[in-house]
Amino acid sequence: MESSSAPSSSARDRLLAGLAAGLPARGIWAAPTVVAVSGGADSTALLLGLVALAPPPARLVVAHAEHDLRATAAADREFVTALAARFGLPFVWRRLAVRAADDDAGAGIEARARRLRYRFLEEVAGEHGARHVLVAHTADDQAETILHRILRGTGPAGLAGMAVARELCAGVALVRPLLAVGRSDVREYLGAEAEAWREDESNADVRFARNFLRHEILARCAAGPYPAATAALGRLGRQAGQLAAALRSAADHLLDAHARRRADGTIEMRTTALAGLAPYLLAEMFAALWEREGWPRRHMTAAHYERLAALVQAADAAAAGITDYPGGVRVTASTGGRLEMQPPG
Repeated sequence: MESSSAPSSSARDRLLAGLAAGLPARGIWAAPTVVAVSGGADSTALLLGLVALAPPPARLVVAHAEHDLRATAAADREFVTALAARFGLPFVWRRLAVRAADDDAGAGIEARARRLRYRFLEEVAGEHGARHVLVAHTADDQAETILHRILRGTGPAGLAGMAVARELCAGVALVRPLLAVGRSDVREYLGAEAEAWREDESNADVRFARNFLRHEILARCAAGPYPAATAALGRLGRQAGQLAAALRSAADHLLDAHARRRADGTIEMRTTALAGLAPYLLAEMFAALWEREGWPRRHMTAAHYERLAALVQAADAAAAGITDYPGGVRVTASTGGRLEMQPPG
């Protein structure tokens, strides 16, 4: 358990202003709000900030996931239990058997923990009638996410990093209101409030990808020739998000203009006017089509969408033929600049 001292007098104002700016403009207090609190600095600051900002009679529900990965997990839960009790807030916790999870073979332990944690948060939201679940990802977490995706391989949408808000499940939004707030500001705020937190010792284990990026890459960049690395990655993410949104908008426009759905669900596309467009835009158009129609996308890769783009750009003679795509979608290319895409089943 740690706390800091000698904080800036404006630390509280900065944190609360950043938190307020990250909350949804409407509806956040209309129903119970679930707050995911691990006991670490970021989630502790999130809960304290929400208690300070929430107007009565706002209803906050503290949710804690106890992973079976650390010997100190029970002490973390006890810390969060006491924190919720101090503010008179409902507290829900569950022990998650991460090591025993066997329904996503091949996933790393971090991915399994995340999947189980979000499932737990969905259930808490359902039990309490919540419309929002708040988590404490910060600007530093965003930078780590973007760098991780760059190194793993991603496109413009992936470069955007984590969204401030996304759908967690039907009727419930997952919100990251501290996404523009730095980790150092969080700790300075906790110091200003004389508030302790729990330190997860596994965060220092660089065998995990996120920790490796945090300690071996970004920390060295910030201490060396790139002191603004975190801010630069965040800026890249925002720009990539804007680019991805513009690209999707253009793809949707192309679908509206050049594709139509027949009564049997088959999509017919006239491709003559599309042949001169950039392959990347055409591939995005097909990705948007698959999403719009609700066709299976799990096994559709970038190569599949690129192949479809190539069909649009190919000469009629070369393009003609029938091809089956993952999930049971059948694509027929005909002479005269026409594609027909039959849905599964």
